[in-house]
Amino acid sequence: MRLLTMRRVWAASAPARAGDLLYAALLLLPFALIIAALMVGLYTISVENVLRALLAPFFPDLANGLTTTELTLVQRIRLPRVLSAALIGATLASTGSAFQGIFKNPLVDSNLLGVTSGAGFGAALALLLGGTTLVVQGFAFGFGLLAVLLAYAGSRIYSTAPMIVLTLMGILIGSFFGSLTSLMKYVADPLNTLPAITFWLLGGLTGVTWQSVPTLALLTVCGSLFLWSVRWRLNILSLGDTEATTLGMNPNRLKLAIIVCATLMTAAAVAVGGVVGWVGLVIPHAGRILVGPDHKRLIPVSLALGASFLLVIDTLSRTLLSTEVPLGILTGLVGVPLLIVLLRRNQTGW
Repeated sequence: MRLLTMRRVWAASAPARAGDLLYAALLLLPFALIIAALMVGLYTISVENVLRALLAPFFPDLANGLTTTELTLVQRIRLPRVLSAALIGATLASTGSAFQGIFKNPLVDSNLLGVTSGAGFGAALALLLGGTTLVVQGFAFGFGLLAVLLAYAGSRIYSTAPMIVLTLMGILIGSFFGSLTSLMKYVADPLNTLPAITFWLLGGLTGVTWQSVPTLALLTVCGSLFLWSVRWRLNILSLGDTEATTLGMNPNRLKLAIIVCATLMTAAAVAVGGVVGWVGLVIPHAGRILVGPDHKRLIPVSLALGASFLLVIDTLSRTLLSTEVPLGILTGLVGVPLLIVLLRRNQTGW
């Protein structure tokens, strides 16, 4: 009898153990892909030399035997780009999960309120004025925040259905800044400035340096920690405002805090990587299929899957052809069929 009871307990706990192993594997996946991305390129580097190059700043003796090319590629060229890809992917995916939770809509992401359109206009304006890379990123970040601020200010005109009005204002403000971006492209020099604007709007990490990483990393880490800290509140918001109010929460104030956090994160990501679509829409669906809708696990898994997805896409963008393919093109080509498959798998609910 005792042996039979132990077997039943073991069988009942097996799915939980499998789920925990899957959860741990998903969280560790980005670190393995970072090493793989550092190895791959027109100049292939072995995994041993990649690890030695990474540790060389702390243990100088490990640099012995490494060529200057290997050290430069790993430390100065590939590492900031790979870290930026991971951070941008994690940001877009986690904010997409948060937005889908607070809006109770599986077809929205953090671009809903016009942050991407505002950032695109800011970058186009900076390029038209001949700004440097840092100026372009600063303009993109600032106008991305401005777009969401205008959407929020416009939604305050109406006191009824604030989230619906906010969504509508976000769409309107996004369209407005999209038109302004088209105007910038129309008046830009077709030989120099116009190609630069077009390429930036397609997304890419070609010009990323170490200067771009600290701010992106700070906002990604702090924003992710905030989303993690309100994980159980996100679960309640997913049930509806009535349930949240009944449990003593102020849903409008919490939604505003999450929107501000997600906007800062998304503006930083778009400022560095340009317009990269589909990550915030596709990855949360994959996360729900793998670990369920509980934000306690969904937020960390979205961070990990988003980082992994964009690491793979960025590696393909610089190795698939002799010339680099913009990220926005590849995320669309991969994201659309992937979302169709995920929706098919998750057709019973989200």
